[in-house]
Amino acid sequence: MNYSLNDIPQRTLKPRDNGITMVMDKGLSIREVENFLEVAGPHSDIVKLGWSTSFVTPNLVDKLKVYNDANIPVYFGGTLFEAFIIRNQFDDYRRTLDKFGMKFAEVSDGSIDIPHEVKCEYISKLSEQVTVISEVGSKDAQKIFAPYKWIKLMNAELEAGSWKLIAESREGGNVGIYRDSGEVREGLIDEILTQIPQEKIIWEAPQKDQQVWFIKLIGANVNLGNIAPAEVIPLETIRLGLRGDTFNHFLGTL
Repeated sequence: MNYSLNDIPQRTLKPRDNGITMVMDKGLSIREVENFLEVAGPHSDIVKLGWSTSFVTPNLVDKLKVYNDANIPVYFGGTLFEAFIIRNQFDDYRRTLDKFGMKFAEVSDGSIDIPHEVKCEYISKLSEQVTVISEVGSKDAQKIFAPYKWIKLMNAELEAGSWKLIAESREGGNVGIYRDSGEVREGLIDEILTQIPQEKIIWEAPQKDQQVWFIKLIGANVNLGNIAPAEVIPLETIRLGLRGDTFNHFLGTL
């Protein structure tokens, strides 16, 4: 930090297992990545190349190298995994991960229906090759899971070998753990946290109000995902109680 302030929450240090900020790259150019990392790299833990954008991104190898040189892990979005699976190209997907030197992979079923035991088999197989992050929840706003089902799915995916679980919200933050208005399904979150350790979950929270809600509930070191590159620094100030939304939250509690 650039100067000293009292009563600032203690942030975990990189490489972090808790307090992760997962950034959504929806098609940044190499120059934009360099500019983003110059400012926000110290506060970014892992970057997702959103959905299947890596398929059409020019100079992908060079772009991945920029992230790698900055020691920022990158992974392809779960929709790309699903695009391979629906075409019966799982082995091609594994080869693609190797080709691009990927150390992480996302397993999801938000756009296609995969029997859960089959999804867990994919997680188990991929966990022998890379670190797996699996996503729970559907991109279909009409599919609303009961809390017990979220918990059952999450436990099974952890047992299958997932390092972290992503709680689905899409990049807009209006499905899954949120209502279509973006409001948090508070009862669902409370139920999940009775059974699943909070450090195992990355809560997708692209909207500021969602970020504030989770920081107030869990603390400065909650795992948050789908953060826009330009919002990483603002998010860090929210985590530290240096923005109006959480300004008084940590004062006198540290």
